Amino acid sequence: MPECYGPSWSQRLGEALAGLRQAGRRTGLALIGIAVGCAALVALLNIGHSAAQHAQQLYQGMGSELLVANLQAEAEGVVPATLDLAGLPASIRAAAPLMVTVATLQLASVRQEVMVAGSTLQLAPVLGLEARQGRLLSSYDDDATHVLLGAALALHLNATVGDYLQLARYLFEVVGVLAPRGHNPLLPLEVDEALLMPLAGMRRLGVAPQAGMLLARGHDAAGQQRTAQLLARYLRARLPGYEVDVQLPQQLLEGMANQSRMFNWMLGGFAGIALLLGGVGVMNVMLMSVTQRRREIGVRLALGARARDIAWLFLLEAVLLAAGGAVLGALLGLVAAAGFVLMSGWGFALHVFSIPLGMGSALALGLFFGLQPALAAARLQPVLALRDD
Repeated sequence: MPECYGPSWSQRLGEALAGLRQAGRRTGLALIGIAVGCAALVALLNIGHSAAQHAQQLYQGMGSELLVANLQAEAEGVVPATLDLAGLPASIRAAAPLMVTVATLQLASVRQEVMVAGSTLQLAPVLGLEARQGRLLSSYDDDATHVLLGAALALHLNATVGDYLQLARYLFEVVGVLAPRGHNPLLPLEVDEALLMPLAGMRRLGVAPQAGMLLARGHDAAGQQRTAQLLARYLRARLPGYEVDVQLPQQLLEGMANQSRMFNWMLGGFAGIALLLGGVGVMNVMLMSVTQRRREIGVRLALGARARDIAWLFLLEAVLLAAGGAVLGALLGLVAAAGFVLMSGWGFALHVFSIPLGMGSALALGLFFGLQPALAAARLQPVLALRDD
């Protein structure tokens, strides 16, 4: 015949809730401690996951086949870098030199500093440029005063095809307005905010047209590491006295991933400390509760309660306290992560394991730190407990 002695689980839960209400402010403080730790863990996982998703989208936006070669003279007096780009490695589909400078632009009454990029007609296939209005530059524009405007710059200037802009002592005709491109951290300029002209036309701005950078696009994204090595070897052979550094989107993403991992470990440490402090708070509440309720424990034992009934009473109090903190912490963590992600300009991506892991950790710590006070209460002797003042 099954044993029916002892309180039911509904009675145990009701008594545990009554005990937590009796603790008052201490229960609230312990609840907040658990909630903060759980919130930190949930927020950490979701922020890291959202950052990874953003980086992946950024990688796709940069173009997985893009290579950027920075050309830096090793000493003063080195012959300026000029490239004819003959005999490029077969794994490179297109390449274009790029020179960037700052000039003062004037259109009607508007006068402002703009980024001016000089390149060749190969820049369009390398970066995937398209004209929203007018046309792109061609080889026939090398000796003409023709320019392209980025989408954002044209909107700011209220300029369109056929307008004339003054740069230095020359008037340049706008022959095209580019379609929006978005941000690419590999490039030294924002294409949407820049003015583009033939590389030879940079002489009109008082600077010698020389390549400070080479942009290239490979045929196969899978072989970019090999393509980068071939391009670096090609440039070093043609530009003695120049330091060549070829960058890939993967390298930038690896750096971002390393920073993200460091950030995650740092937040993980804070979350672990917060959870431990919350667990200590749970133990403190339970120990104080055991101390204040020694007479109650003695009466219960004297009336026939078993030691395990007393242990379950206090253990359930700890578990309920941890469960409340876990639920509150999970909600706060999601709100905090969503707020941080939105302020960073990313898209929020929910980490499917963040809530189970955060709440599970909080419950495990509550159970661990509540076990010792529960066992201490179960070991009390009725006579000694009733004799305490």
